[in-house]
Amino acid sequence: MDRINNVIICGLGAVGTAFAVKILNSRPETLRILVDENRLSRYQKNPRIFNGKPLEFQYITPDERDYKADLILISVKYKTLDEAIYNIKNFVKSDTIILSLLNGVTSECRIAQNYGWDKLLLSYFIGHSAMRENDKIMHDGVATIVFGEKKHTIESKQNIDRVKTYLKSVNIDYQIPEDMNRALWLKFMLNTACNQLSAILGMTFGEMLVNNEFMALAKSVMKEVELCAKAEGINAADTMINEVISHMQTMIPEGKTSMLQDIEAGRETEVDNFAGTIIELGEKYNIPTPYNRILKQMIDAIYLKSHPERYLEKAYQTLP
Repeated sequence: MDRINNVIICGLGAVGTAFAVKILNSRPETLRILVDENRLSRYQKNPRIFNGKPLEFQYITPDERDYKADLILISVKYKTLDEAIYNIKNFVKSDTIILSLLNGVTSECRIAQNYGWDKLLLSYFIGHSAMRENDKIMHDGVATIVFGEKKHTIESKQNIDRVKTYLKSVNIDYQIPEDMNRALWLKFMLNTACNQLSAILGMTFGEMLVNNEFMALAKSVMKEVELCAKAEGINAADTMINEVISHMQTMIPEGKTSMLQDIEAGRETEVDNFAGTIIELGEKYNIPTPYNRILKQMIDAIYLKSHPERYLEKAYQTLP
């Protein structure tokens, strides 16, 4: 298999931009940012501002047919994943590797339905909280890609080596857990509890940790995730809650979760990706999920409060 030379990033939010900047500073000739025509026009007029500096990327649109990617990083929001899956189709070749940096545990399955598991490695990102306001992003540069195999195969081992070599060349930190499936669920448990509760309560990580009532509530939310993880066959699921709490203690105290920032900015949230997934798995395995059901209703209600036009759309749709 060839060395990775052509890389596409699909999604230029805080996460995608943080990794794009690393590549821009090391091997800019290898990078293209995939955007539709509307975003292309917007970014050309108003470039992304990262830590006060305008960014100049090489952009590519979905209708381009002459460029093929060795590696595609998908870092869009959950709501636009299907659009991203469609938009990358012209750039996927026989040995393209796809990494999904979305939160949650379902995006890889959706991508694999279109491109096959042979092109996918399980992955997610970890990093300090980034602050985003419109086209301006403030980030301390601390970000890591965690990736690994869904199943042990010769092909996946080769793909891991190719990605590892490339990430080293562009100074992107990475981790390769021995049990990637479990690592993915640990991050999912953290997001499902902290992101959703913080979005409702408006708490930073520091405020979460010193609030006993918050932590008790978070453990109840995480217990539902643990039960679903066990049903999905995740190893040592019963020790995950304590591991997540230990990880919370390493977060920047003043940091805000991405969902809290979405709520404050009036953006759509990833509640369907977190509570929605747990509710679906609970129904599949006959596991009660009352905490996540309430969280989903509350977060949806908060969003509709700031977007009354969406409430009217929903109300109209339910009329006889």
